[in-house]
Amino acid sequence: MNHRTAPPRRRAAWAAGALALATVLAGGIAMSTSAQAASDTLGEAAAESGRYFGTAIAGQRLSDSQYTTIANREFTMITAENEMKLDATEPNQGQFNFSRGDQIANWALQNGKQLRGHTLAWHSQQPGWMQNMEGPALRQAMLNHVTQVATHYRGKIHSWDVVNEAFADGGTGARRDSNLQRTGNDWIEAAFRAARAADPGAKLCYNDYNIDNWSWAKTQAAYNLVRDFKQRGVPIDCIGLQSHFNSGSPYPNNYRTTLQSFADLGVDVQITELDIEGSGQQQADTYRRVVEDCLAVSRCTGITVWGVRDSDSWRSQGTPLLFDGNGNKKQAYYSTLDALNAGGTTDPTDDPTEDPTEDPTEDPTFPAGDCSADLRIVNSWQGGYQGEVAVTAGSSAISGWSVTLSGGISVSQIWNGTLSGSTVSNVSWNGNLGAGQSTSFGFIGNGSPPSAGSLACG
Repeated sequence: MNHRTAPPRRRAAWAAGALALATVLAGGIAMSTSAQAASDTLGEAAAESGRYFGTAIAGQRLSDSQYTTIANREFTMITAENEMKLDATEPNQGQFNFSRGDQIANWALQNGKQLRGHTLAWHSQQPGWMQNMEGPALRQAMLNHVTQVATHYRGKIHSWDVVNEAFADGGTGARRDSNLQRTGNDWIEAAFRAARAADPGAKLCYNDYNIDNWSWAKTQAAYNLVRDFKQRGVPIDCIGLQSHFNSGSPYPNNYRTTLQSFADLGVDVQITELDIEGSGQQQADTYRRVVEDCLAVSRCTGITVWGVRDSDSWRSQGTPLLFDGNGNKKQAYYSTLDALNAGGTTDPTDDPTEDPTEDPTEDPTFPAGDCSADLRIVNSWQGGYQGEVAVTAGSSAISGWSVTLSGGISVSQIWNGTLSGSTVSNVSWNGNLGAGQSTSFGFIGNGSPPSAGSLACG
């Protein structure tokens, strides 16, 4: 059963189409038939671009009618705030209790929502018995937990946060020192493989906080983990950015770069625990920017806010959500809804380079020669920039490629390619391209960015 079907577009869109048709029949001039009436809830507006808009739900609040009314009306994806974590689902070793998680799951599915699973393996909120374990015994207990919980919810989960918060804060990019980490550096990989075996239909995510700023070491560490998994065939489908923004960890101007860079690795990007402390126009503008950044990245497939009303938030003193404690829509709600409605109706699975006017029966024209390479500048700052190079095979398939960087380009970091001198070559998994097919690599350059344009490819 496909449990990822997007919610239907709202009836207002049909009404808009009917009005346009009636105008034509009456002899008038109608607006473009692609125009859609604005959706009036967050979930419906997000669905217009094929995305979801979700929230975290707490079981003890499901008896609050105002809470459930807002949640049911506005959101299309539900995450259990605490009810599927380790201490809730396996309070005693080998004795599983799914009653609290099932309460959330049943409410979500009965109300036509999709369901995110949170979380299978984490250093925090472990039951006491797990906190006291080490070594091989802990490794086996962790894998059994992943298997049993993912199996219980098999077929119901859109995406699982398989591993949560495995990297340390600070400027080193190191793994967090935890009992799970001390079982061996491959524990994250082992958890992902166990989750895939238990529920092949769920998307498998790595989830963390403070990986929003592209220049931070923790972000790069998470990026390198995802890149390594993709290169080696470890099952991973998505990256989750918690995006808890406040004065100590503000929204970064390179947030869109971060989303796009993860997406370029071939994974979906999900904003999983969004809350933005503040009020008024400042808060509204930041919510709008986050939504616009997600909509600009085709593989940013959804946004989840971490709670319904300010009073429900784990940071309630910072009033970080879209509804106030009385359930009223805040200024941030309207800026978020407006940004979603302005996002268009593009399905994120669509090819953004496809020309809708092109005749699909005609043979496409591909670049002459073995391959072509086109450089674009994704982002820039004082003293540096991020470049991305699209490599496209010509009229014949190729089994490898190399791109010569223009004179003066100084590279400090590269991904999806191997640098030797001024030449970038494919890595093991992106060298084979069929005729007309493309791949890409990215890099951090030093100094001022060069002009975008073609590079030598062979």
